[in-house]
Amino acid sequence: MSMPQPAARPDINPLFIAGRPDEVALHDAPINPDWIVSGAPRARAGLHSPSIDGRASTHVWDCSRGSFWWTFGDDETVVILEGEVGVTTEQGEHRILRAGDIAYFAGGTRALWEIGDYVRKIAFCRQVITPARLLRAMLGRMRRATVQRLTSAPALGLVGVMLPI
Repeated sequence: MSMPQPAARPDINPLFIAGRPDEVALHDAPINPDWIVSGAPRARAGLHSPSIDGRASTHVWDCSRGSFWWTFGDDETVVILEGEVGVTTEQGEHRILRAGDIAYFAGGTRALWEIGDYVRKIAFCRQVITPARLLRAMLGRMRRATVQRLTSAPALGLVGVMLPI
């Protein structure tokens, strides 16, 4: 569900991260009020693990009773851990997802989520590479390389030696 990416934890080995879903600390992850259809659903999410390249992540997410349209910014595969949710795609396909079920949602799609009491899931999110994201990443790398060259000691000459940067 396009989860926010917190900063990497220095106490975690990025090459192997293991744990139980109930060990992941969950924090409020409010649903966009414009998306809510009924009720007052309260969502929480917590990061289990980010990929090294930053383009994929695994989260635990839960939500209380309510219904809302969710827009998936990234590709997302979910595994329902507890509870159930009725999901209806924009094309009208409807499915009830229960504990143990797995589902995939393509980035850029929307689905109506109808939660009776409670649902808890694991979400595997993978960033969709669009031309705009690719361009933004390239420009960011170019900007960082330029700043690094301009602030190096040879580029600054005597001023760089005299002034700490």
